[in-house]
Amino acid sequence: MIYVPMTARRPDEAHRTATPLELFFDLCFVVAVAQAGARLVHALAEGHIGAGITGYLFVFFGVFWAWLNFSWFASAYDCDDIPYRVATLVQIAGVLIYAAGVPRAFDSQDWTVAVLGYVVMRIALTAQWLRAAAGESGPARRSALVYAAGLVVCQAGWIALLAAPAGARRWLFLVLVAAELSVPVIAERRHQTTWHPHHIVERYGLFTLIVLGETVSASTVAVQSALDEQEALGVLLPIAAGGLLIVFAAWWIYFAVPAHERLSGNRQAIPWGYGHYVILGAAAAVGAGMEVAVEQAVGKAHISQLAANLTVTVPTALYLAAVWFLHARHFKRTRAQQLLLPLSALAILACSWSGEYAVLWAGLVMAASVAVGVTLAERTRSGA
Repeated sequence: MIYVPMTARRPDEAHRTATPLELFFDLCFVVAVAQAGARLVHALAEGHIGAGITGYLFVFFGVFWAWLNFSWFASAYDCDDIPYRVATLVQIAGVLIYAAGVPRAFDSQDWTVAVLGYVVMRIALTAQWLRAAAGESGPARRSALVYAAGLVVCQAGWIALLAAPAGARRWLFLVLVAAELSVPVIAERRHQTTWHPHHIVERYGLFTLIVLGETVSASTVAVQSALDEQEALGVLLPIAAGGLLIVFAAWWIYFAVPAHERLSGNRQAIPWGYGHYVILGAAAAVGAGMEVAVEQAVGKAHISQLAANLTVTVPTALYLAAVWFLHARHFKRTRAQQLLLPLSALAILACSWSGEYAVLWAGLVMAASVAVGVTLAERTRSGA
């Protein structure tokens, strides 16, 4: 359709699924995720642990927050006409610019290109919210205008950040993050946009799948490169096997419960949506950790065995803890079910001290967690 009025979609719309444009949007965002992961690998392998983690957290927030804002807007207002598609493609162009600026942001704290890409994304989204406001009235119109105004104010802050002294940027960044997080809370205080629970859960699930896929890809390339140069099959095979078990179990655990059943309103949905920063960031960091573990195994990383192990076990444990906290715990009926994922996260951290087989042991713990979880769920259903 060339043009249709942008009005709110029904939150109970039947057969609502992700569109091809949304899938394309997600795939392009993974370019930025891959760039952030690659720079994290470089920093960790060189022993720059603090700077690497801080840079990764900052860069990944920009990726995650832009994706989140688009996804929730689309759930409520996707009209799939030509102006909507063009605005979405502009946002995709913005994320590609952002991805191009990630290395500079990591290596020399030059955020100019990254902020430019971020502003391009947000200008396009601001135009979408203004268009939504034009088609609404009453509280819905007010919410759309608050969103648009909040986006403009925050983007002015990001541009101003570039002129701030280098030493103050980290703290100003945190202030701007807080401002960004507050915009949806303020805008939705008196009116909840008509996002679709099933659609939102599907969107988050698809992005999680893509991030896990990127983790598998990065790990495979790292193992292949190491084999080509070192022929070190004996030390790489346990890492590869453990990594696959971690990713397979991560997929199983995330999709084990119907998360949409909890998203009855913003009180549940906003913490759930924001909390996926940890889930998605940790999932992507597992792939970076796998690459570091491979480099350490063949003598190319300038860190200890324990430090290399922690680059895998810490994000894996964070992933488990976040999935449990955000939705898994709400569907567990017995104490054993409730304790399974937290205890598994602690066991995975303990694997860090198991030497060159740490990744394999962590993978086995993840696999055991799935097996025990399935068994406990079956016993609960059968009344045993």
